[in-house]
Amino acid sequence: MSNAHVPAPTSRREQILKEAARLFAERGFHGVGVDEIGAAVGISGPGLYRHFAGKDAMLAELLVGISERLLEGGRMRIAEGGESPEAVLHALIDGHIDFALDDRPLITVHDRELDRLREADRKRVRQLQRQYVELWVEVVRECYPACTESEARSAVHAVFGLLNSTPHLSPRASLPPRAATEALLKRLALGAFAAAADRERMPVE
Repeated sequence: MSNAHVPAPTSRREQILKEAARLFAERGFHGVGVDEIGAAVGISGPGLYRHFAGKDAMLAELLVGISERLLEGGRMRIAEGGESPEAVLHALIDGHIDFALDDRPLITVHDRELDRLREADRKRVRQLQRQYVELWVEVVRECYPACTESEARSAVHAVFGLLNSTPHLSPRASLPPRAATEALLKRLALGAFAAAADRERMPVE
């Protein structure tokens, strides 16, 4: 499993974004005021305007930024390659699992608040996401040649849905340690791709 977890934010701007994501995920975009975000990082609400034009700008940077980061990370893992297409797929899965475990608030914010972005920012997010999906589709088809392009794309979306379900894990539940959770998610993802390519074992209606 990849150890390239997201580093702790160091700049004030990064701190603001991290707290904004947490608060937006907990209470919704309209349920959080600028003053509350400022208080979470130890500055006055008006002081935030030295870093961002407002909450809308924070939301846009959060959602466009994570889409850019996922795409760049995927491209990097493919460029670094591996001994086989399977090794590249494993690296892609590892990277997305790190995101799914480290950035749960952003997943929630994306699901709830994407439509609040300006049209241009929303289109940018969608464009980046499509490019990220297509990176995976190509690698999946190299690993599982029996998959059609449509099947591979559907499988990629399904695996993203599986991995991105982490915000639904209850913080009060007795969860396994991170390494065990990573391993479980990876087995599930690999199993889903293998199942998509295994038509012979598909149940017949």
